[in-house]
Amino acid sequence: MIMTNKLPKDFFWGNSTSSMQTEGAWNLDGKGKSVYDVRPATNSTSDWKDGIDEYHRFEEDFDLMASQGMNFYRFQISWSRVDPEGNGNFNEKGIEFYSKMIDALLKRNITPMICLYHFDMPLALAQKYNGFLSRPVVQAFVRYGIEMVKRFGNRVKYWITFNEQNLYHTSEAFDISGYLKGDKTIDELYQISHHVMLAHAGVANFIHEHTDCQIGGMLAYSEVYPATSNPQDVLYARKIDEFLNRDLLDAFIYGRYSHEVMTYVKNHKIEMDYQLNDDEALIQVSSDFIAFSYYRSETIDSTKVPRNTVPNLYLDYGSKENPYLETSEYGWQIDPAGFRDILAKVYNEYSVPMFPIENGLGMSEDYKGQEIQDDRRINYMRDHIQAMKDAIFEDGVEVLGYLGWGLIDIPSSSGNVDKRYGTVYVNRTNHDLKDMERIPKKSYWWLKQVIESNGENLDDLDLETEKTQYA
Repeated sequence: MIMTNKLPKDFFWGNSTSSMQTEGAWNLDGKGKSVYDVRPATNSTSDWKDGIDEYHRFEEDFDLMASQGMNFYRFQISWSRVDPEGNGNFNEKGIEFYSKMIDALLKRNITPMICLYHFDMPLALAQKYNGFLSRPVVQAFVRYGIEMVKRFGNRVKYWITFNEQNLYHTSEAFDISGYLKGDKTIDELYQISHHVMLAHAGVANFIHEHTDCQIGGMLAYSEVYPATSNPQDVLYARKIDEFLNRDLLDAFIYGRYSHEVMTYVKNHKIEMDYQLNDDEALIQVSSDFIAFSYYRSETIDSTKVPRNTVPNLYLDYGSKENPYLETSEYGWQIDPAGFRDILAKVYNEYSVPMFPIENGLGMSEDYKGQEIQDDRRINYMRDHIQAMKDAIFEDGVEVLGYLGWGLIDIPSSSGNVDKRYGTVYVNRTNHDLKDMERIPKKSYWWLKQVIESNGENLDDLDLETEKTQYA
């Protein structure tokens, strides 16, 4: 089929990463410790001290991105690099590092987006306050975020506060919020998620009141299907979406929490530290776009969920494999149709531009002197980009761009270097740093072809095409 529609000329194509998975230099130039810096390596994971040495090699990696045609890079500021103890005593050397990065991106015509928090709480705040369980950490985050906007807002016009903010509505909240001790109760879960929303609002309101920058909320969005036509399965799938996604979307766009979720909180006497007058005014935020990550879909079997389980935890018990979908080697179910559906249904409801800023396939790969033929990754990206185009051209969704995750190999979110997402191989393993040489895979050249055609050419890579060097 000939595609007659064209993506906008200013459509964003790019890459997303986090600081602890890329930078390394965990103890250089005044950086304070984060909760990740003290996590040890295991038999199947690396520690977090080296990443891919981006602290020293970002120019090389930006050249790779520019050569591929990218015009957008979403990166994260390490809170403890610029604010070592989280107490507002800012580290000028850390700030200078990000200033150099931003200048290097702009020099290559790559638009930067800053993420302020990707799970790596300054260790001092985690130890003193138990992370976002406590309100002083909200105040510390807002102080840090506003300072970064003041420093960089003249050059960086796109911002997000929290990576995958809806994860703070799930059992993962205790691992990513700086929470170090406690019983992991439902009250604490809701308290953490509310405090994170207050922290987002404090920065978002400052940006809208004092700058010309744009900021959006970000979710980890997975399509959730009922396992059967059992009405209870359908109900549970809807409730998962309401409690994990729409509750936040309502806050991001309408400045209030979901009525259904707040009714549940009231009926079940959940203590979420909601201070009515002050907090209600504070969360009256707005979003310039909705950012989200998308990797997979989930399927819920209500019969596996214990009675009286809070909807936030349904998937902890009732997740089931979908027989209609392909599954990756790491157990994630591949579902481009779910990607299209999320783009359309969220846009239809909230009428705010959509921005998928993470998408990709984790695979185990080993470089043996020959170009890595990662055709499965190419197929994954092709199918998801096509699904996005269908959402734009067939469903009328406004989409700002498409960013892959970790398109230069980085340790996975669990610290496993063997689970690779990149179109560029980085020569290191979990326990051997080797030389960290950057080596383009077959998918690098395929994605270069896609970007150069602004998404029109999704065909298989023409092997006769000359593969020009990036340097």
